[in-house]
Amino acid sequence: MRLNTLPAMSRAIRGSKPRSRRGFLRIAAAAAVVPALAGGVRALAPQGTLYDWQLEVMGALSELAFWHEDPLVAGRTIDQVRSEVARLDGIFSLHRDDSEISRLNRDGVLDNPSWEMRDQLSAGRWFSELSGGAFDISVQPLWELYAAHFWTGKDTSADIDAAARDVAERLVDYRLIDIGPRRIALGRPGMGVTLNSIGQGFVADRIADMLGEQGFKHVYADLGETRLIGGHPDGRPWRIGLRDPKDPAQFGRTLDLEDIGLAVSGGYGTAFEETGRYNHLFDPRTGLSAGKMTAIAVTAPSAMIANGLATSIYVAGCEHAAKVLAAYPGAKAVITTADSEWLGSQADRSFAAI
Repeated sequence: MRLNTLPAMSRAIRGSKPRSRRGFLRIAAAAAVVPALAGGVRALAPQGTLYDWQLEVMGALSELAFWHEDPLVAGRTIDQVRSEVARLDGIFSLHRDDSEISRLNRDGVLDNPSWEMRDQLSAGRWFSELSGGAFDISVQPLWELYAAHFWTGKDTSADIDAAARDVAERLVDYRLIDIGPRRIALGRPGMGVTLNSIGQGFVADRIADMLGEQGFKHVYADLGETRLIGGHPDGRPWRIGLRDPKDPAQFGRTLDLEDIGLAVSGGYGTAFEETGRYNHLFDPRTGLSAGKMTAIAVTAPSAMIANGLATSIYVAGCEHAAKVLAAYPGAKAVITTADSEWLGSQADRSFAAI
């Protein structure tokens, strides 16, 4: 992790391929217009200094940018962020053997869970109910099945579709997770959970809110999902460029945003094989990868809410988008389909297709 400062002239924040499952639908914040693709943020800081920090959150290379006039305050803030990110990583990260979620998956039980763990498991249950079961945090066994089949070769199946259906039937069911104040238990041996579909948004919200509470008025927090505090420091909204999933070298659409959460989902983010048919966005009801749309971007009051809505709609399908979004007034979605058709009636401006 490192702290950089940017001069008054804009400079692209250099990014690299993250391990995040959404990493390929990159987001860029532009100085005046969407810049040539640079894989991160490009911004002007007319007052004070722009501090740019790259860090890893839940296995994803992430970016944090904020403005301040006092380098001592900025440095102290980075220390606080580093400490809080490490604490949250110790709860949610599947890349750490000692995290709460890894211990729960390994042992099937977790005693004295943190409030954050209980909160996110409960949030996962809510999104499952909202989406009619399309969203389910207990799909981790499917990830392990596909990874073993396509990547490591440790457990190849003659019929991977049949194997996935079997795993989904036996081990995927959010209703079997017992969330108690002092103990969390998985209902069957072999079950496992992942909170990447909401936890990354939760971390982005926590860090952005922490900076906002300390008086920072311009914050761009892309920590797996994105949370914005205020607008761009030059007095306008942040201009966010969404990469076109059909042509990642281009922007498909730009959004002018401030004080909001943003999340993106697309099966191309992590594909298990080159066709993209098998990807990380699983339909828990079948065990197969969802493929009803190409990508979705959702804006909502928080990054965690946007995160959950994006995954829910991607798996459930376009026909359920309006109903799912209605649970959070003001939430909107931009959906990319294979044929780029407009979805919904012209009177329904809660979401659009490109």
